[in-house]
Formats: sequence, structure tokens, C-alpha cells
Amino acid sequence: MRKNIDVEVDTGVIEKYRRHPNGNGWVSGKSTVQPSAFISESAYIESGATVGREAWIGPGSWIDHGVVVGDKVFIGQNVHIGEGSLVSGGAHLGSHVRIGRNVRIAAGVRLDRDTRVPDDTDVATGNVGADGRRSHGLAA
Repeated sequence: MRKNIDVEVDTGVIEKYRRHPNGNGWVSGKSTVQPSAFISESAYIESGATVGREAWIGPGSWIDHGVVVGDKVFIGQNVHIGEGSLVSGGAHLGSHVRIGRNVRIAAGVRLDRDTRVPDDTDVATGNVGADGRRSHGLAA
């Protein structure tokens, strides 16, 4: 469930989200998103989240509270990344991926379309398919 957190801006107006200039996506006033990141028009970045340089967040995706998305990460459409997770630089998350809470995804990892990663999992290297099979060493 998406939480609404109010942010009081300098004008005294209460603002929950603002539009990111690159892609027009919805960004919480209490998040940090680099100007070079692309946030699709129907994507949401929640409070406390950080999105790195040249990251790409697809339509319908939801980056939850306290998530860190590294530089040059690709996130497809309709992806949810659970609270407190880390997606390291260069990772690629296909469409309809679901990431649980407190998940750690290493740099360069590729998650195929429809992949599910449970809470508190470390995805160390390689590719993970929608069936959960891992093509290279991953720690659970």
C-alpha cells in the first residue's frame, strides 16, 4: 500500500509528490532523485528513496520508502521494489518484477520479467529467471 507523506514546501503549501523534470514521474519531496535519472510519467518514488545518475524507471513502477537505486540501473514497467531494498549500479530489472523488503541486488545482476525476490534476500551475481532459477551463484 502506498503511503502518503506530506511535505511542506517553502511557500507553505503541502505537497505529497512533485513531477520529476526528466520523464514527468511522481517523486516524493523527501526523496533524492538525480536530474539525469528518467522517471516515467506513471512511476512513483516514495519518501526516503534515492535514485542514482542515469537510472531509468519504467511506467507503473513503484520505488518504496528507503530504497536505494544505484547509477545506471534499468527498471522495467510495473516493477515494485520493497521498502529498504538496495539495487546496485548497472542492475537490470525486467517488467513486472517484484522485490521484497530489505533485498540486496548486486551490481550488474539481471532479473528477468515476472521474477519474484522474497524479503531479506541477497542476489549476489548472475541472472534470475521468473521461475526463480538462478544461472549463477546467488545467496538466499
